Amino acid sequence: MSKKKIGIIGAGSFGIALARLLSDNGHAVTVWTRSHAHAVSLAQAHGNPDKLPGVILPDNVSFTDSMETALAGVDAAVLVVPSIHVRETLRIMCPFFPDGALLVDCAKGIEEQSLSLLSDVIAEELRERSPRITVLSGPSHAEEVGRGMPTAIVAASADPAAALQVQEIFMNPVFRVYTGSDMRGVELGGALKNVIALAAGVADGIGYGDNTKAAMITRGIAEITRLGVAMGAEAETFSGLTGIGDLIVTCASMHSRNRRAGILIGQGRTPKEACEEVKMVVEGVNSAKAAFLLSQKFGIEMPIITEVYRVLFEDKKPADAVADLMLRDRKAESI
Repeated sequence: MSKKKIGIIGAGSFGIALARLLSDNGHAVTVWTRSHAHAVSLAQAHGNPDKLPGVILPDNVSFTDSMETALAGVDAAVLVVPSIHVRETLRIMCPFFPDGALLVDCAKGIEEQSLSLLSDVIAEELRERSPRITVLSGPSHAEEVGRGMPTAIVAASADPAAALQVQEIFMNPVFRVYTGSDMRGVELGGALKNVIALAAGVADGIGYGDNTKAAMITRGIAEITRLGVAMGAEAETFSGLTGIGDLIVTCASMHSRNRRAGILIGQGRTPKEACEEVKMVVEGVNSAKAAFLLSQKFGIEMPIITEVYRVLFEDKKPADAVADLMLRDRKAESI
């Protein structure tokens, strides 16, 4: 494997985990963060103990608040910022992004204002630079990736050569990368599973059991698949790592900030209080409104997504939302 120069744009938990992975693979890694003080703190700690305690990066990983420095001569830029900051970050990147370089998108979400998938936002903002866009997604908690626990993930791109190159850059004995072409399906799976994980967390917080969670997961993937197919994705994608795989881990693990926020909401916190207590960006909150609006736009029945939306934005009581899901009209099971 040839060694590459990689710029990681974002110094949160997953950005640090990927810095560890990529440096272990022998690549030259620079991590960008917005704040000069934060860049100095990261360099002193060789990691981000606030977001990913216990993961120490090698001395050859560098940190900067200069986008020009982070992107100078890179073979690939890895975008790992919250979805709500993707567009503004891309506008900072554009003057310095090398023409035709790989852009590996690890952000998960849907832009609320435009209802655009993030790959479409990237293509729009970096159109002058002709980025080779690949989405990297799957069941991959930063806490486990950073510690070298076996993980499998998907690199999806409309450009098969780009997906193969990302596979080569990232893959190692504990990080298995599959390639795919259904970028839209991979993105939707990664964004919408966070909303379903909120619902699963709410059920946990209320005190419901494994039966309830299994129902949330299986009917949740049915909702995601219906919307995905309506938006041009392949149904098979949602049976794989970036569909049911990512949904299972996000609904079941306490590493999941979306599940943790849902638990707090189920226990009586307001959505605002829950997000503040989690102390990290809860992507499912941002994606819930976009997912609800997309369901309306495409005329797709998405009852779990709808109830999450009502709890988050219409002050509906979580127990009432679950009751309304259970008392819906009788029907046959279907995707």
